[in-house]
Amino acid sequence: MSDSAQPSLSTFFDGVESPARSLVVVNRREPNAVQNLLRSAFDGQSVTVSESELPDVDDDVVIVVEDGDIVAASPLEDVMNAFLLINSDTYITGRGNAENVDVPNVLTALDDVVFDLRGYPVSNKEKLLLILISRHIEQLALQTDSGRLRSTFQRLSRFDDERGTRDVYEALAASGVDVHVYGQSGRHGQIPDEIPDVTVHTGTNADYRRSWCVVFVPERPTDDHAALVAVETGPNVWRGQWTYDADRVRDIDQYLDTNL
Repeated sequence: MSDSAQPSLSTFFDGVESPARSLVVVNRREPNAVQNLLRSAFDGQSVTVSESELPDVDDDVVIVVEDGDIVAASPLEDVMNAFLLINSDTYITGRGNAENVDVPNVLTALDDVVFDLRGYPVSNKEKLLLILISRHIEQLALQTDSGRLRSTFQRLSRFDDERGTRDVYEALAASGVDVHVYGQSGRHGQIPDEIPDVTVHTGTNADYRRSWCVVFVPERPTDDHAALVAVETGPNVWRGQWTYDADRVRDIDQYLDTNL
């Protein structure tokens, strides 16, 4: 069966209406360069970036606004340290405690927005947003210490190439989470050094080759759910979205279980 005849993760973007959310930097005292970095990171997206001076609000705060309401807030310093002033290597190749990834609320609160994101060298920041949300969902699974996590990696060799990624999944494997990873095996058919207590799935269809998913379903239906779905639409260009809607998360989990 051809890829076009098979079900695809791309269908999870169909009919989805992105919420109208904006990022506003309030009472900025940091240099103009910081504001320009934030604008650049969301250039071309549906999320707009602006700034404002407001009384009775701390200096250097970033807020998320939807329909005139503030839905999240974070110190600008946190956004700088986690997103604007670092690159993806911090989370991918570097060692770190997977349980201490601090993703600012104003980034995690952009759920259900559809992003079209470019990787390096075209952009240093856009793809980093997906990496941060991936770590956020993995951290949620670690903290819950139960439930099921499914992650797609395109290439399973990333577990050998990316020390930071391997550290995260070794921590997950040692927890009470049922961990499943999906990807293509190495160029000569090898599967990288296995992580104990991680279930490995291999394949070559379009979803294996072009998807980036991190999906957490807790044991208790009342606990927090989370899913990131991204599909590569061109060389190092991704259409992605994350959601905390329990029904959508379970639908994505079921899709991965059935089709990969």
